Amino acid sequence: MLDYIRLMRPSQWIKNVVVLFGPAFSLHLLDVRVPIVFAAFCLIASASYVLNDLADREADKIHPVKKNRPLASGAVSPAGAAVLSLVLLVSGIAISHFWLPQLVTYILLSYFVLIQGYSFLLKKQPIIDVIIIAMGFVLRAVAGAQAVAVLVSPWLIACTFTLCMFLGFGKRRCELVTLGNKADAEAHRATLLRYTPELLSHLISVSAGIAIMTFLLYVMDFNPRIPHPPFAKELLLYTLPLVAYAMFRYAMLTEMGRYSGPMQIIKKDVPLLVTGLIWILVVAMIVLKTRADVVVTTVAGGGG
Repeated sequence: MLDYIRLMRPSQWIKNVVVLFGPAFSLHLLDVRVPIVFAAFCLIASASYVLNDLADREADKIHPVKKNRPLASGAVSPAGAAVLSLVLLVSGIAISHFWLPQLVTYILLSYFVLIQGYSFLLKKQPIIDVIIIAMGFVLRAVAGAQAVAVLVSPWLIACTFTLCMFLGFGKRRCELVTLGNKADAEAHRATLLRYTPELLSHLISVSAGIAIMTFLLYVMDFNPRIPHPPFAKELLLYTLPLVAYAMFRYAMLTEMGRYSGPMQIIKKDVPLLVTGLIWILVVAMIVLKTRADVVVTTVAGGGG
């Protein structure tokens, strides 16, 4: 049973926090549908992970870390993995169908199809492979917003997309360093042979710059469809130093080759973790201050 749980990669569910972006920035984080859409995406993502491991089990045997995965190590049979993937897929779709808006179910299905296209075909195409992964994160963000029926700024979607490209190219850089030689790199992931450290460093720099720019555009953008935003998002401008430090530190760590991928970096690098927590704290303070000002204004207006 433990091997089947490992096959689902629950540690990777942290990626699904992206579904919280829309509800969080619209102050609907406590909506009962938020944990439901998060759970549905976790199930669908795990179904995809299982099929991906099923397709990559031979290549994973070469990787110094991935060779210990349940399918690559032989702890779980291919038939058992296929059944598990089907159960997870049906469960995720069922939860969405009965508890969430219909559009969310379509997004979940689109995400699953997109990831299968990546796993069995598009992951062999350099640059496109990272773009597809980034699109998967965008679908997560859109699903979270649709689950609570809120509008999402196009700039927030653009920021999510470019940020995920930045993380994706960083992951490819980590893989090149971890595998060490071209033969193992090609056997593990065919596209790695066509990526070079210089190209990846350039792509990381470009995507980081675009991500920061779209973050600023989201912060300063006025959306006429949302004349009264839930909080003063323009104050997020003052978190720019934290955002810049976190992104550039991540880029530095990928160059150093100290970690095998972005998830390991995010979970184990203390300065990056502290920066993320400070950013969340500052954003929470901005939201609370805005809400407090609204209450004071309302009370003062009523009293007048």
